[in-house]
Amino acid sequence: MKYMNKQEFEKANMFGTGAPNEAYAKYFIGDSFLNRLTKPEEKPMLANVTFAPGCRNNWHIHHATSGGGQILLCTAGEGWYQAEGKEPISLSEGSFIHIPAGLKHWHGAKADSWFSHVAIEVPGENTNNEWLEAVNDEEYSKLQ
Repeated sequence: MKYMNKQEFEKANMFGTGAPNEAYAKYFIGDSFLNRLTKPEEKPMLANVTFAPGCRNNWHIHHATSGGGQILLCTAGEGWYQAEGKEPISLSEGSFIHIPAGLKHWHGAKADSWFSHVAIEVPGENTNNEWLEAVNDEEYSKLQ
């Protein structure tokens, strides 16, 4: 379900919007918010990430020498996921995406909806994220 009204979205956003995602703001176009669901020292890391309409993160890769990657559980609103070289996938409440380590991808809200997903860091060895170029406005505006 699409939500342009933030108050209506908050009623559906079961894990809460959290605080502005200032630590990673340079890797996002638009406003994002982070609500950690686990303590920093706990593994796996789980966080509810909320995207304002039109917000998306940069292309990025979750690296690992074994295991690793990420799982997205979509909990409220509507968004997009795209792996490099593949067609974008429309996401809505109840959708989930498994992103294996080493796959270049991005995700974020649709232009006309708030969006939240729980991001689950898949345990692995020697894991790290590589942040890459932004998803530019021209690419993003083509999504329907």
